[in-house]
Amino acid sequence: MDTILYYFDEFVFDKLYAKLWPSYTKHVAGAIISAWPRDDFWRINLSLFMITCFSGWALYLITAALSYYFVFDHDYMKHPKFLKNQVRMEIECALGAIPWMTLLTLPFFTGEVLGKSMLYGGMPKSIQEWLFVLISIPSFLFFTDCGIYWFHRWMHHPKVYKHLHKLHHKWVIPTPFASHAFNPFDGFLQSLPYHLYAFMMPMHKYLYLFMFIFVNFWTVMIHDGEFISHSSVINTSAHHFVHHVYFNYNYGQYFTFWDKLGNSHRQPTEEQYDKALRDDQKVMARQAHDAEEIENETLGIKAKTN
Repeated sequence: MDTILYYFDEFVFDKLYAKLWPSYTKHVAGAIISAWPRDDFWRINLSLFMITCFSGWALYLITAALSYYFVFDHDYMKHPKFLKNQVRMEIECALGAIPWMTLLTLPFFTGEVLGKSMLYGGMPKSIQEWLFVLISIPSFLFFTDCGIYWFHRWMHHPKVYKHLHKLHHKWVIPTPFASHAFNPFDGFLQSLPYHLYAFMMPMHKYLYLFMFIFVNFWTVMIHDGEFISHSSVINTSAHHFVHHVYFNYNYGQYFTFWDKLGNSHRQPTEEQYDKALRDDQKVMARQAHDAEEIENETLGIKAKTN
């Protein structure tokens, strides 16, 4: 974030803050500068908040819109669990949550800028340094997948679920716009492993930035409703669809490893992969019934008896 902040200061914030909080005693080349220096703690925080929030909105809207219009199977909108005006509600929820998630993660970004993390820069100069950069990728994915799995599984605990994670499961049949439609604290907890990694393990800062952007792409992709991959190793969009419908399975983000280890893995079936079968109204009706029954069990709501 230090490099991003530098360029925003250079081309945006220096001019903006000079107009908002001008210094009447300091000038550079005859131009008024801000009374708020670049290294001021509160300026750093405000700048990072604006960068993260606006770029978060842009990345979310662009990637989710592209996925929705070019990848998402719109026949799923006929599902009985697809809500009226759901896409609009997902977008409103996500756009409202992103500023709060940004605020919660701000201490980590500020820590990175102030040099408190283990991120490093510079071009690798040896084979060993290049190898470390490459090894950082699976290390990052393994660590964050583990953290997300356990945070996600914890949020399905009956005493926690209704307070944190229930909002995201409002979208039983999610669209790509549901990818960031969370309770803000839910979204923060699931992003926490990414931020912790930067303070626990050395990683090149540009690779970390790339992986952070990739994470947001991946989050959209697993909500795209188009089940191409039949992998039993990768946590695909089909796996995540199973999670939304059948609730107590597939908590992982990238891989099925932790679900298999935690006995919570459920491999998608032809119910997801066969287009004719997944569009069958009887299949949809059964899914709707199962989804409601499983969630009610978690919430402690007794099943209706005739």
